[in-house]
Amino acid sequence: MTRNIQDDDQVIHVEGIDEEPVETNRRLFTGSNMAIVATLSMLYALVHMLALNGVSIYEWTGMSLPFLPSFPVETWNFRILHVAGALGLGFILFAGRMFSEGDKETPILGYAAYLLMLPALYSLFTVFTFAQQISAGAMWNGIDKSIRFYEIWSYGVPLMVATLGSIVLSWFHKRERASISSVDVVLALCSASVAAYLIVIFSTLMRNSTGTPFAPIGISIAALSGVVLIMELTRRVAGLALVVIAAVFLIYVFTGQYLPSFLNSPEITWTRFFSQVYTDAGILGPTTAVSSTYIILFIIFAAFLQASKVGDYFVNFAFAATGRMRGGPAKVAIFASGLMGMINGTSAGNVVATGSLTIPLMKKVGYDKRTAGAVEAAASTGGQIMPPIMGAGAFIMAEVTGIPYADIATAAIIPAILYFVSIYFMVDFEAAKLNMKGMRADQLPKFKALAKQVYLFLPIIILITALFMNYSVIRAGTLATAAAAVVSWLTPYRMNLRAIMKAFEMAGVMSIQIITVCACAGIIVGVISLTGVGARFSNLLLGLAGVSQLLALVFAMLIAMLLGMGMPTTAAYAVAASVVAPGLVELGIPPLTAHFFVFYFAVVSAITPPVALASYAAAGISGANPMETSVASFKIGIAAFIVPFMFFYNGALLMQGDWVNIFRAGVTAVVGVYLLSSAVQGWFMETRSAWFMRIGLTLAALLMIEGGLKTDAAGISLVVILYLVQRFIKPNADGSIPVRGAD
Repeated sequence: MTRNIQDDDQVIHVEGIDEEPVETNRRLFTGSNMAIVATLSMLYALVHMLALNGVSIYEWTGMSLPFLPSFPVETWNFRILHVAGALGLGFILFAGRMFSEGDKETPILGYAAYLLMLPALYSLFTVFTFAQQISAGAMWNGIDKSIRFYEIWSYGVPLMVATLGSIVLSWFHKRERASISSVDVVLALCSASVAAYLIVIFSTLMRNSTGTPFAPIGISIAALSGVVLIMELTRRVAGLALVVIAAVFLIYVFTGQYLPSFLNSPEITWTRFFSQVYTDAGILGPTTAVSSTYIILFIIFAAFLQASKVGDYFVNFAFAATGRMRGGPAKVAIFASGLMGMINGTSAGNVVATGSLTIPLMKKVGYDKRTAGAVEAAASTGGQIMPPIMGAGAFIMAEVTGIPYADIATAAIIPAILYFVSIYFMVDFEAAKLNMKGMRADQLPKFKALAKQVYLFLPIIILITALFMNYSVIRAGTLATAAAAVVSWLTPYRMNLRAIMKAFEMAGVMSIQIITVCACAGIIVGVISLTGVGARFSNLLLGLAGVSQLLALVFAMLIAMLLGMGMPTTAAYAVAASVVAPGLVELGIPPLTAHFFVFYFAVVSAITPPVALASYAAAGISGANPMETSVASFKIGIAAFIVPFMFFYNGALLMQGDWVNIFRAGVTAVVGVYLLSSAVQGWFMETRSAWFMRIGLTLAALLMIEGGLKTDAAGISLVVILYLVQRFIKPNADGSIPVRGAD
């Protein structure tokens, strides 16, 4: 992979911009190990693509598994296998500790892992005996004491010993980076055991027995093991933030009866809770429903775009289009991050992809390292609100609300424009204040040459067109994926059968993090659903709204950002939507507006101090202080914190209403964002603004943003006055009035 930043006399050319970075705990296999894992990853993604398009897995493979009743796989079983496959691959690919030079293998712990493999295999074998007994007519329930004893000691105890023992061993076990770890193989077996048991039981028992004494104890034990496995893999692939939040919610389940006020919840036994959490009320609910369909489909789409080098083209196109403007690299970051955000699932991932090129160039043309990192962080975060994909959050929103995906993508257009326009103004005014220049034409890719390759946008165009022609999301995504392969034949990177298999392999690996994160978010959703805390939070918001609706919205904003800190977009929105959005709907806010309100604040938590993942990733590239970078990115993205209030008070910004009102609202909002950016940066009419001018600009911005005819007229009048003051009086930056005719 090369992200070239060459000397002043040479042309910048981008290659490998969309290749995935290698994590510090990611294994790098070679030889037969690489072939095995690559094949498993490829099959994992390929089976999803076939199943989503209605191809019978049985007809395609010719295989039949004894504990699966029929193919295509029934929805719940498909979701269980979806999570189990990600867990198995994830444990093999991501070690429990970071790799470092000089690590030596710890053979004693390796031998202990082989011992733990025995109870894992025994629990898996026991599931097959359960299936045989159930097929023979055994009455399997939680009332029969002999069955309960059998499940605990033949299945539950071996499974939990293997699960907990292997997780602890993995924290200390050292192994060569190119080797498959025996500890992680045990964890993969435990994942298979959990899936096998749940499929057997859910396929043969009434699912409404969960949460009742009729539910077999094995369901609770399997779910407990599954929860622990999901949280451990989440720690490996996404860090501790989401794990800590999930742990807090799990603790709440069993301590809620001791808490006061709206936090108080009824007593729930561990067996009842865990027998329900691995159902569509929790882990197998909306987050996994989306990750097993739309998200993995678009990850496959992104992998095909990578194989056809579309990401490189996007960034080169951004350089050619905006590189010559003042502060050019910063505007490249905005343009490129908006394009890359359509195919990149996380804000921090977007920063790493484009920021490794744009941040050094921003520093080169005069931005300080803090601002350079902040611009990239704010722009990359905006990529998550960019339709049509919106960091996969749009798909979860559609699943949760029942609103058609096309309506959600349409509603996102104006808010996304406002976000990127505001960042553009912010960096443009900063460049003007510092008297920056753009890059020279001979340093940039030739726009005419890139214009001849505009067909590389075709997969994105096909995706958008198919969605608005009312094709299903799955059909549209499949057509766009096929288009990416076809388009590659017009480039030097033609996709043959081997390249297509490689793309599916990349998709399998790329999907692990987001699938695991969605499953972990499902744990939190399950807690909220089963304890009723979401309804009690809604009552709290209703109480606040009785005092002030604005106060209730501000409180909802703070909770959404707090819950989203340190988490990827999909998890941040899924959790915030479960806690905050129902309360907003109870206030009488339309579901689309309520969920967009929550979604935006969950997204911008990536640049909100003190835990700002996108800003921290940018600081790592720029060399600036992480906290200073997060504060600067918060300032640059300030419009994102105003936009949700804008569309709350003016639904036309979400494409609700007639086209005249929508157009007027969009134009006045853009003007308002321009004035707000001018006030924040202290730059108006190509000169520094006095303090009272900045106050006036802020007031005019708020009047324009509000969206009413009277407020628009008042805002325009105030702008005219400010213009005349700046044009004829020309106050100094300190607010003093220059003396005319003085020497």
